[in-house]
Amino acid sequence: MTATDMIRTAALAAKAWPYEEARKLLKRYPNGAPDKGHILFETGYGPSGLPHIGTFNEVLRTTMVRNAYHALSDIPTRLVAFSDDMDGLRKVPDNVPNQAMLTEHLGKPLTQVPDPFGKFESFAHHNNAMLREFLDRFGFDYEFVSATERYQAGAFDDALRQVLRCNQAILDIMLPTLRKERQATYSPVLPISPKSGIVLQVPVEVIDAEAGLIRFEDEGEMIEQSILSGGAKLQWKVDWAMRWVALGVDYEMAGKDLIDSVTQSSKICRALGARPPEGFNYEMFLDEKGEKISKSKGNGLSLEQWLTYGPQESLSFYAYREPKKAKQLHMGVIPRAVDEYWQFRGNYPNQPIEQQLGNPVHHVHDGKLPEGRLPVTFGLLLNLVGVMGDASRDQVWGYLTNYVADASPDTYPELDALIGHALAYHRDFVAPTLQRRAPDANEATALRRLDAELAALPADATAEDIQNIVYAIGKDEAFGFAELRDWFKALYQTLLGADQGPRMGSFIALYGIDNSRKLIARALAA
Repeated sequence: MTATDMIRTAALAAKAWPYEEARKLLKRYPNGAPDKGHILFETGYGPSGLPHIGTFNEVLRTTMVRNAYHALSDIPTRLVAFSDDMDGLRKVPDNVPNQAMLTEHLGKPLTQVPDPFGKFESFAHHNNAMLREFLDRFGFDYEFVSATERYQAGAFDDALRQVLRCNQAILDIMLPTLRKERQATYSPVLPISPKSGIVLQVPVEVIDAEAGLIRFEDEGEMIEQSILSGGAKLQWKVDWAMRWVALGVDYEMAGKDLIDSVTQSSKICRALGARPPEGFNYEMFLDEKGEKISKSKGNGLSLEQWLTYGPQESLSFYAYREPKKAKQLHMGVIPRAVDEYWQFRGNYPNQPIEQQLGNPVHHVHDGKLPEGRLPVTFGLLLNLVGVMGDASRDQVWGYLTNYVADASPDTYPELDALIGHALAYHRDFVAPTLQRRAPDANEATALRRLDAELAALPADATAEDIQNIVYAIGKDEAFGFAELRDWFKALYQTLLGADQGPRMGSFIALYGIDNSRKLIARALAA
């Protein structure tokens, strides 16, 4: 059995969610490739605001399912990143300039709204460029598709005619879901006003489905207009279904906030004579306050922020895990994500194939893990930088060479990058909050004992030797610690100025016994 056969056999039974999703596509086409010759994955983007990590996250997770499908099947695939850039501008985002100018263009298609940054043809063109930059930085294999370009090029015309043919069936699906006052004005079709250029939300009469002709009122005048080649767009749920039909979408996931949209769009897709795509609803990322991250509010972490304080693999790792569970996304989650990524990566080479396929790093790297290991944790680096104060990268390496025999930027390039992340994270988020407290009487006695024990150790004492001493002091009833964790917390708060910290044996070995004794002396003098 070849390696590919082994992976395929294991993937057929793997419980990791990308494989569970990919197996839906095997069942979708049990007889092999569809007529179009490939499986089409789609992700959607609404360019009314700047892209955020939630946008990236959907493309990442879809790519993970696509990669899992490649392990199960030889049928080719495509991934389309679709921008709903013909949507009307509903409100002005809080986090962009020239808001008064944007207010003048409310209701117009986003590709007809001037770019508030003054760099691109329109606001949508600006945000579409930001999306592509977003995705290109991570090396995604995708095809960008603009709704405006497809509508105007006539690529959707056949599907639009089918929408007009099925107008009543679509109304029968949608009207029961709407409030009574909205039912009176609802139409699946949103004509573009020939007078104002605004995307109109008005009742529409179908005149000739084959010709694409509709009639509607615009500023008191009855207008007959073709919906083809960009003369109109569709209501969101109808538009989504039409796109699935026109493009032949086989797989698209969506956030939990779109469960109702998925339900109604799937019904409309069937009414149009097609099968809705496979997919699932993932939970939303939340900000530090537990609120949904919004493009218009800009209240989430940006991709640039995460990449300043952690490597891109740590973000992919965080996005992979538990997609159906709501998770907070803020600065505080980065250090743990970095260390957990490396923990899983360290385990991967020694795991059997079945466990490897369930290891998050397999999906982060599509089974092609880079070489290299990490001799210290990111958390330990942060604590080291914390006690060093205003340190440079070279100074941090100076400590590491005492702790790791062959430590250098050349032998550990990923560690060198992490040092840069640790310095930035400490500077911007840790240093302003550090507050060392004075030890109480019992803690001071225990610290003096620790100092004496350290003084008796040789300079090359191992981290394990030091950890045993720290542990023994905490267990000694003479020092009055009710729980061992109370002693560790006292060490973190008095020596490091934090409530949590590393294994003290590892930290002291890294920082050096003499330097650690100076930390103790400073705490005792407080």
